[in-house]
Amino acid sequence: MKAKEAWFKKGMKDGIPIALGYFAVSFTLGIAAKNAGLTAIQAMLMSLTNLTSAGEFAALGLISSGATYLEMAVTQLVINLRYCLMSCSLSQKIDPKSPYYHRFIFSAGVTDEIFGISSNIEGKLSPFYSYGALCVAVPAWTFGTFLGVVAGNIMPVRVLSALSIALFGMFIAIIIPPAKEDKVLAGLIIISMLSATLFYYLPIISWISSGFRIIILTVVIAGIAAVLFPKENEEGEEHEI
Repeated sequence: MKAKEAWFKKGMKDGIPIALGYFAVSFTLGIAAKNAGLTAIQAMLMSLTNLTSAGEFAALGLISSGATYLEMAVTQLVINLRYCLMSCSLSQKIDPKSPYYHRFIFSAGVTDEIFGISSNIEGKLSPFYSYGALCVAVPAWTFGTFLGVVAGNIMPVRVLSALSIALFGMFIAIIIPPAKEDKVLAGLIIISMLSATLFYYLPIISWISSGFRIIILTVVIAGIAAVLFPKENEEGEEHEI
């Protein structure tokens, strides 16, 4: 019992910096949700059940454009497919003697940041470590979204316009550092931007809805990149990016 408590406290401690970052980002996400027509409760429930900035941002864009449920479902599947791989990776670090239901519970809360701190744990990973991190990270993400919608209803329009671009700034901040180190990645980002622009303006394909544009571009560009530019792991064996 003491071991579980120690793991839980360690997870909470490591999750505090993540929670602070989540709160700032989710606040701007809440403003975007407000602009998409969601209420504070609806936006809060969306963040509580999704825990994905990229997925939720894409969903808000689809909601604003009047996309179908099918488009939204497939888009979320494609964008968030990486979490399936992360969960499979973390499941290998859990003690085989641990009850199987732990894998299902903590996999529902896997995010890029939670995966990062969990995968860096030396030796076997206790699910209570992830539970501790989630206990501070999830409320921050959810409550930040809620406050973003509430603030969007009372703040001046000029302030909201400025804050609305903060989420775009976050995504730029995410892609610039790795793009500087990897020319292939930088090229793929440029190709993705140009392809999205062509999809929007070319009359032949502009009729395709925004949801399916995301799906098509993600699958095609990522698939081609995985075949043409396989990366090597630490042992020198190739695997797909």
